[in-house]
Amino acid sequence: MVLTKEEEAFIKRKHEHTLKLRNEYLKQSSNPFRHATGEGGTVFDAGLARFQAMRVSNYEHFRPTGHSFRMGLFAVVLPIAVYAWALKSERDAREEKYRSGQVAYKDRQFKFI
Repeated sequence: MVLTKEEEAFIKRKHEHTLKLRNEYLKQSSNPFRHATGEGGTVFDAGLARFQAMRVSNYEHFRPTGHSFRMGLFAVVLPIAVYAWALKSERDAREEKYRSGQVAYKDRQFKFI
C-alpha cells in the first residue's frame, strides 16, 4: 500500500500527538506530590469529561422526528406486540385443543394434580 505525502504527514502528526499525550499522562500519574495539588485520585481527562457531559445533556437536545419515532416503534413497540400476539395465539390454540377434548388430561403440560 502506497501512502501519499499528505497521508504520511498526517500519520506522523497523529503519532507525535499520541506520544505527547502519553508522556503527559505518565508524568501526571507518576508524580509523587500529586496529592498536594488537591486533585488526588485519577488524572483528569478532558475528553472523557466532554463525553460524560454530552451523555448527560443528550435528552435536553433531543428532537422528536419521524426517524426517531420509527426507530422507537420498530425497536420497542413492534417486537413486544408481535411477541404478545404470538403468545396469545399459541395459548388460545392450546386452550381450544383442551376444551374440544383433543388432548387428554394426563397429556396436558400444566395439571392441577
